[in-house]
Amino acid sequence: MTKNKRLVYIALLAAQAVVISLLERAIPFPFAFAPGAKLGLSNIITCISLYTLSTKDAFMIVCIRLVLSTLLGGTISTFLYSAAGALLSFVGMWAVQKLGPKRVSIIGVSTTGGILHNVGQLVVASWIAGSWNVMLYLPVLSFIGILSGIAIGIAANYLLQNVQTLRTFLDAKEERAFNK
Repeated sequence: MTKNKRLVYIALLAAQAVVISLLERAIPFPFAFAPGAKLGLSNIITCISLYTLSTKDAFMIVCIRLVLSTLLGGTISTFLYSAAGALLSFVGMWAVQKLGPKRVSIIGVSTTGGILHNVGQLVVASWIAGSWNVMLYLPVLSFIGILSGIAIGIAANYLLQNVQTLRTFLDAKEERAFNK
């Protein structure tokens, strides 16, 4: 893959992640029993980038999404919550993915990301509130994170298997890993 092709691919994934994030922000809260809960649809792009790009490039996409989403419709507090959730989620997804496809599927990777995103956000909320009582909300958010992670993992798997461009990048990454 040429450098220009890789950069265009990164830019497209980052743009898609920002658009999905902004669209999701416009959707009313789907969970009446869990105020503030979101589906985390932009994690589809994070999953795809983890499976088709290097760790550094996938991390760059997450960072670009965080900054641009905040600049286009967020506040400092939403940035803090999003950054904590996204960074912890990314590290967890990366670590679980490194276990290999024979041990954990993309659905497991995505579900890990869904749960850890909530943990990261609640840690920031606890820090801001000055109380760990906020963590009592974790079981409810974890349940939603698991369901959302499964759905996002299924969607990302479908896209990786059926979109030819993604399949090409996935095959190229697998070939680079095989040649090392």
